[in-house]
Amino acid sequence: MTDRTRTTGPTLRISGLTKSFGGVRALDGVDLTVPGGQVHALLGHNGAGKSTLIKCLGGAFAPDAGTIEVGGDRYARLSPRQSIAAGVAIIFQTLSVVDSLTVAENIFLGQEWTRCGRIDRRAQEEVAASLLARVAASCSPRDRVGELPMGQRQLVEIAKALSRSASVLVLDEPTAALSGAESEALAERVEDLRAQGLAIVYVTHLLAEVERLADAVTVLRDGRVTHHSAMSGRTRRELVDAVVGRPAPDAPGVTAGGAGQVAATPADGVPRVPRLLVNRLRGPGFGPVDLAVGEGEIVGLYGLIGSGRTRLLETLYGRRRAAAGTVRLGERTVAPARPADALAAGIALVPADRRRQGLFPRLSAQDNALLPTVRPLARHGVRALRGERRVFSALSQAVGLRPARPRLPASAFSGGNQQKLVLGRWINEARGVDVLLLDEPTQGVDVGARQEIYQVVAALAAERGTAVLFASSDPEEVVALAHRCLIVSRGRVVGELGGTGLTEAALLAAVHDADDNALPSRHVSEGAA
Repeated sequence: MTDRTRTTGPTLRISGLTKSFGGVRALDGVDLTVPGGQVHALLGHNGAGKSTLIKCLGGAFAPDAGTIEVGGDRYARLSPRQSIAAGVAIIFQTLSVVDSLTVAENIFLGQEWTRCGRIDRRAQEEVAASLLARVAASCSPRDRVGELPMGQRQLVEIAKALSRSASVLVLDEPTAALSGAESEALAERVEDLRAQGLAIVYVTHLLAEVERLADAVTVLRDGRVTHHSAMSGRTRRELVDAVVGRPAPDAPGVTAGGAGQVAATPADGVPRVPRLLVNRLRGPGFGPVDLAVGEGEIVGLYGLIGSGRTRLLETLYGRRRAAAGTVRLGERTVAPARPADALAAGIALVPADRRRQGLFPRLSAQDNALLPTVRPLARHGVRALRGERRVFSALSQAVGLRPARPRLPASAFSGGNQQKLVLGRWINEARGVDVLLLDEPTQGVDVGARQEIYQVVAALAAERGTAVLFASSDPEEVVALAHRCLIVSRGRVVGELGGTGLTEAALLAAVHDADDNALPSRHVSEGAA
């Protein structure tokens, strides 16, 4: 955490905040104090109450009891307009900027400056320029927001908040859609805003961000504050235990890694023949790529955003057309031209954007989880409803679905449990696959659910022999889940880490070195730093 001189601004103080929905208590007497000039990390499972708390601050929900105090002004509830007037600004994961408008037009949207009955664009652009400078944005007031990278769009949103004299800034999973470089730039802006005296509530699942930025941390679980402490002296293990509510289980162990066309040697010491073999595969934005994943092996693809990881997975799944190369599953050569071809061959994909590409929000949890299973279970063309309920019940228990309510719409579940529904399609007892592709498998998922998903994937590989290939931009996740990892840069596999050499430091060094120097394909040996 950077030590720099800070200005003390207004304090945010939440006292006894309570909110229930249909008899379910989402917030239960929550207390939270964030002084000006402090970054306060808010952690907890999906469904712990973080979103409800944020929406009470923003005026979307009216609390049943308790008070919200900003700078000495106390409120029993806030309307959206009152929240803005009080100095509260919330930057959600889904940004509210309008792509078709300029940066200046977005900043002043709803509070336009007029002169002689017309919008004073010159004055707006001058003020917008000063606000952009305050957050160190590189865009111009006249740039179209839709043409900006995600990191710059987020800074525009923050500049808009500052234009309304915000003294309390709430950042909800601010780096979920950012590259490593953009995340680093945002962290520097957060430090700047803290030094300017803002009280900052930082909601995240990434503990590395908490360690770097937070002055204090509060953990919610089941709507209650279960942990509060200063960050000084806190270890990562203590944070994980606080979020999980019990000593966290150890992540799956890392076994020795292999190279080239031979799959890794697992813990039993017996080399395995590759189940997935990719040879000189090319497609739009990547290639040529050679890789192998053995039976029961979990291989990571690690690289910066834009490295080609997702394009490779989507090509293997048939969502994109390959330009050249071959894909083999065991002794069979396959060429998926569409997802249906891949599924028929035994290849399934869990996409990164589960809400848009993986989930049917209005369908029930059971229907979402058993979509590919309904036909195999059916008898003479009639759905086997009893069989479906039995399979869903076993699946819910296996993945730790909460709540395990088959008829509840998927939209009512937290992000982590939605991911379990999508993952469950390919791991239930009636529908297995030979190769499982995962793109950012725990993006936007809390610490506890991450551990459960890791255990499910590890068990799938160990017990069924499924070959797992996953792409991730989180080095901590790669170390926790992968037996070995392939470094991807500019559409090519440029290195490999495994065994004792598979560490966060080694991953970061390898990917940044490769991206900076466009290295040819190479093998990073075990123990490399």
